[in-house]
Formats: sequence, structure tokens, C-alpha cells
Amino acid sequence: MGPLSKIATGTNERTARLAGIGLMLAGIWAFSFGDAIGKYIVAAYPVGQLLFLRAVASLALLSPLIWRSRAEFLRLERPGLHLLRVVLSTAEVAAFFVAVRYLPLADVITFYLACPIFVTALSALVLREQVGWRRWCAVAAGFCGVLIAMQPSAQTVTWPALIALGGSTSFAVLMLITRSLRGASDVVLASSQFVGTLTFGALLLPFGWVTPSLPGLGLFALAGAISVGALLCVNRSLKLAPASVVVPYQYSMIVWAVMFGYLVFDDVPTAATLIGAAIIIGAGFYIFLREQALGRADASVNPPA
Repeated sequence: MGPLSKIATGTNERTARLAGIGLMLAGIWAFSFGDAIGKYIVAAYPVGQLLFLRAVASLALLSPLIWRSRAEFLRLERPGLHLLRVVLSTAEVAAFFVAVRYLPLADVITFYLACPIFVTALSALVLREQVGWRRWCAVAAGFCGVLIAMQPSAQTVTWPALIALGGSTSFAVLMLITRSLRGASDVVLASSQFVGTLTFGALLLPFGWVTPSLPGLGLFALAGAISVGALLCVNRSLKLAPASVVVPYQYSMIVWAVMFGYLVFDDVPTAATLIGAAIIIGAGFYIFLREQALGRADASVNPPA
């Protein structure tokens, strides 16, 4: 390869990485915007109705891709694991929107930022992966951040806070299962999640249907469209650039959560929430960087053939 070819290759890689970063930031912004819309919707409509109509809009937008990939649904490997993933995904989405109905958006996002901490702990306990003492210390620090943000006492440990924490834990298990099903297509994984929320939302509809107005229907459709767009941005980001480049930008979610919470809902985050979020983000970054360092060490010992 000549000098000009090397320069062109390097330029293309940098362009792809910049595009990946841009798409990740756009996807996280879209997820945060969708979360704010969801919080606004559940103030007037039941959570089950949000889950149902949001999923209807999402599946309608995904229907051309679903039709094109229909053969892949018939040859799923480990269908039981796919089903468990859908159950966990539905549970964490429902938990999130139940929690944001009663808690500030930034508080709920803070609990969800602890997901990398939970994934690391569960990887050691469930998958028997090797986790050294440094990462265990980071896990412990992350849990301390959760406790600081939660401010546990008889008055502050409320059931919405526990639901948010449970949703974050469900999301962590969901990530572990998704890691083991990474051979499945993006369309299968995404659409199955929306089918799960559609089914669960339909089961809840008889317990609190509120006939939506025309603007209300527009909000439901917007929530579904944003969730699809956010998912496609994040997936494309991970295909354009290495995870080590784009994944840390997911922590920008707390910035948007604080901003949307303040501008839309007049939520002012407490000092405890901000301190806890900072500790959680720091612990998550350390775990992420430590895993990258271990990956590079393994690659140098066992270089690819």
C-alpha cells in the first residue's frame, strides 16, 4: 500500500469515527427527548396506553424492514433466550415510564447510568467472567454513587425509586443476554422488543384507557418515531466506529435529562443526585477503560492470525 493509499485509508477511518460519534450523540439526544415526551405523556395517560401506542407507531415505521427480514424470524437460534430478552426489555421499559411518572427525569436516568456497574457485577456472578479487584472496587464505588443519589432512609426510599432501580437491573441483565445473541439481526432484536411492549401494553389497556385527543395521538406517534430513530442511530454508530470510541458518549444522557427536566418539568436536580451521578459515571468510565486495557493486553499476547 502506497503513501497516498494509507493517507486515504486513515482519512476514511477518521471520517467514519466522526460520523459514529455524531450518530451516537444524536441517538442519545433522541432517547433523552423520547424519555421526556414519555414523562409528559404518562402525566395524562396510563403507562400501558403509552407502551401500546408507542409500539404501534414504532412497528408501523419498521414494517418495511420487518417484511424484508421476515425469513430471519423463522430461523431464530435459542428462541427461549430471545423470549427472556423480550420479557426483560418490556419490564425495564415499563419500569422506566412508571418511575418517571413520579420522579424527576434526572433521578431515574441516574439509576439507569448504573447499568455498566450492574453488568460488570453480573458478568462475574452469572457468566463466571474474571473480574479483578480494581473493577470490583469500581463496582463498589458505583453502588455508593447509587446510594448517594437514592439517599436511602425511611422517607426517601420510595417505591418509584425501587422500581427505577429494578428497571436498571433488568436492563443490565438484558444487555448480558443481548451480548450472547449478538449474531441476530438488528431488525429482529429491535422489532421483538416493540412486540413485547405492544403485548404488555395491550394487556393493560382495559385497566385505564383514556381516549386520546388528536394532539395526544401525535405525541404517541412522535414517541414511537423517536424511539426507532434513536435505535437506528445508535446501531449505525456502533457499525461505523469502535465501541471504545462511541460508547462513552452515552453518558451525555444525564446532561439532557437535567436540561429537559429543568426546562419542561421545572425539576431542579439535588446535590445528592448530581454527586451520585458523577460517581456512577466515573466508576463506569473506569470499568470501560479497564476492559479496553485488558482487551489490548490479550490481543498483544494472542495476536490474530
